[in-house]
Amino acid sequence: MTAAVARRQESAPVLVLASASPRRLDLLTQIGLVPQLIRAPDIDETPLKNELPRDLAQRLARAKAQAIAVDAPGDFVLAADTVVARGRRILPKAESEAEARDCLRLLSGVAHRVLTAVVGVAPGGRSAARLVETRVRFKRLSADDITTYLASDEWRGKAGGYAVQGLAGRFVIAVHGSYSAVVGLPLYETASLLEGLGYRPQSHG
Repeated sequence: MTAAVARRQESAPVLVLASASPRRLDLLTQIGLVPQLIRAPDIDETPLKNELPRDLAQRLARAKAQAIAVDAPGDFVLAADTVVARGRRILPKAESEAEARDCLRLLSGVAHRVLTAVVGVAPGGRSAARLVETRVRFKRLSADDITTYLASDEWRGKAGGYAVQGLAGRFVIAVHGSYSAVVGLPLYETASLLEGLGYRPQSHG
């Protein structure tokens, strides 16, 4: 055990966000759940053979939470993973223009699913999980729509090759379910999960 971990165990439990996503941090802050620590887990996010979208989201969120909870046994750890799917097909977290272009072409003019899994781990190891499914429908995208969006670079690293809170918002005809889950974290479910695990925001008064 490192000295840093030993010092953490002697103090009051804090909230650790197991994600480097600025979107998830902003969403938590919006509802007054400000993590005291941010740790980005390093895990393989490759889907397993024949893995369903909901199973992938749940497995990755659980793996992220467990990876960080090992070094923070006295704290609350929160992790999440978002998967975009058209039918049973899992769309990648686009890392190249070609991937993002393929995603946008697949999503053009149709409804798709966004599945966000959330996992919380309390001091001592007790855990809880939620899975939120949201249906999003895009307008039919023109070649210019796709080219302009790709030039923005917003798609990089995003599930399904788009960020709904950015320029891609102009493509969205309808959202059925949790909008914040599409951004990266379902706020109601996350707040309820943490409350159920016994987490209370620290007072700054």
